[in-house]
Amino acid sequence: MPEAPRTTEAPEVTGPVNDEWRATGERIDTLIAASAAGGVVARERSEELVRLVTDFYGAGLERLLDLVHEQGRLDDELLAALAADDLVASVLLVHGLHPYSVTTRVENALESVRPYLGSHGGDVELLGVTDEGVVRLRLLGSCDGCPSSSATLELAVQGAVEAAAPEITSIEVESAERNAAEAAGPLVPVDALFARLHDADPLNGAGGEDSGATWESVPDLLALEPGGVARLTAGGLPVVACRIGTDLFAFRDRCARCERPMEGATLARRLGGGSGDGVLRCAACRAHYDVRRAGACLDPEADGAHLDPLPLLADGASVSVAVPATHVVAT
Repeated sequence: MPEAPRTTEAPEVTGPVNDEWRATGERIDTLIAASAAGGVVARERSEELVRLVTDFYGAGLERLLDLVHEQGRLDDELLAALAADDLVASVLLVHGLHPYSVTTRVENALESVRPYLGSHGGDVELLGVTDEGVVRLRLLGSCDGCPSSSATLELAVQGAVEAAAPEITSIEVESAERNAAEAAGPLVPVDALFARLHDADPLNGAGGEDSGATWESVPDLLALEPGGVARLTAGGLPVVACRIGTDLFAFRDRCARCERPMEGATLARRLGGGSGDGVLRCAACRAHYDVRRAGACLDPEADGAHLDPLPLLADGASVSVAVPATHVVAT
């Protein structure tokens, strides 16, 4: 079966698999664990049964794809559709039949988070994927004026890569050497990129046993028009989001200067700014925030004020925002 060409129009980074099928997988695990009550032999037989059934249907799926390919109907459009469907893609991954290679899926995952990394003055490059399943990345650029903690970067990069390629074994990150153009701002702290997720609250920077984050689906943002601003709640956390061109950005819904919700906030281009420029203005105190610079306040008297940026993943079919675990409300 041929691999479909890499495309940013049908990326493989998708939202959570349908809850019903996720629950089915969890139920299978529960039943296998319960079989242990009958002893080691009973558990081994349960595991063997699941393995045999899985292999049987996997062989059928593989043959089905071969037949479609032999008929000349497994074209790029169909491959992209299979890869874009959460449930189908998950089943194909289990059987090693996903139409896109690990490298292609990781590349598309990184493409989906580049707008967010760009808002911090940075970028990421895929160096390669080893035969052992190790993804090697290089962080580029600087965080000039970026107030956000490295934990938010970790959420965006690692979350996207692991969602697209759950079979990888680890992620290794290195940074490009600082050059003269980057001297004005510190490089993205690579040593902390994958270490601070459970040590600091991405919003407040405070450590604690409740630290961490969860990805919350926010489908309403799919319909947000360029130049639009939306206020919503994700996992119990008030969020304000905006779209510049095709790029989506999300922040905690609280003005850094007046500490009020961003009700009535508007998005405009800065005077003399380029087409991709975006300034979010608080309707209450008229404070101005640079969207692409992680919400840094542009007012002369700002004294370092900034909005709290939130990692956001968008793949054209779904949108998710990373919310600190301390703010997630159980349902």
